[in-house]
Amino acid sequence: MSIKKEKYLRLTITYLVIFIMFAVILYPLAWIIGSSFNPGQSLSGSSIIPKNATLAHYRELFDPGRSNYLYWYWNSLKVSILTMVFTVILVSLTGYSFSRYRFAGRRKSLMTFLVLQMVPNYAALIAIFVLAFLTGLLDSHLGLILVYVGGQIPINTWLMKGYLDTIPRELDESAKIDGAGHFRIFLQIVMPLSSPIIAVVALFSFIAPFADFIIASILLRTEKNYTLAVGLYEMVAKQFGAEFTNFAAGAVLIAIPISILFLSFQKYFVSGLTAGGTKG
Repeated sequence: MSIKKEKYLRLTITYLVIFIMFAVILYPLAWIIGSSFNPGQSLSGSSIIPKNATLAHYRELFDPGRSNYLYWYWNSLKVSILTMVFTVILVSLTGYSFSRYRFAGRRKSLMTFLVLQMVPNYAALIAIFVLAFLTGLLDSHLGLILVYVGGQIPINTWLMKGYLDTIPRELDESAKIDGAGHFRIFLQIVMPLSSPIIAVVALFSFIAPFADFIIASILLRTEKNYTLAVGLYEMVAKQFGAEFTNFAAGAVLIAIPISILFLSFQKYFVSGLTAGGTKG
């Protein structure tokens, strides 16, 4: 086989693999979007291009008299945004401390973070429930935020530390010569140079709570306190209310804030993630 034919064969196989991957990823998304415009409540007759498309399901979701969807959406946004803010602040401080300072127990603490990240969330559900009950944080968004923030710290601290290790320490030393203190160096020198990894941490810590179902379903008890994942599940789990097309419409709207945030941080995402994967 000639070099030219071999090149065309490899190119054809590459495009074929990419096409198959796109089909596998996009078909379910296209189907759920089409289902959200399908009249009726059943998904059995749904198609990507529905006949007699309707916006009735979207209108019903935004009708306070028929659905608590707006409450669920607001709850998810509130929990995710606050989790993102607190996670970025705490992870920036811990990552900076591990990167710039040498103290007793530093290496053991990093290994502890790594081990904690290996424990799946569902393995600690009973402990989380009991702790929330004893502290009076059951059925509260504060308890949910604290759990999410605590779960985000270990792996994101590793990412933040790895990225900060790539920033030359000479910048810190030059700032110290000019009279800058540790906190000023952190805020005015290191953090502006860390915008890529901050964007990555912010994106991860926003998506995880927004899409979580397990922990939210354990801690939340009141319908108006539900997040989107729990609320939409309850919508289709009702004995006489299998509102599957409403569920599809609600699921489509979930993607809006995540897509906006991802597109806003896209230019930082790859560089921040790869730069944060260095060995400390």
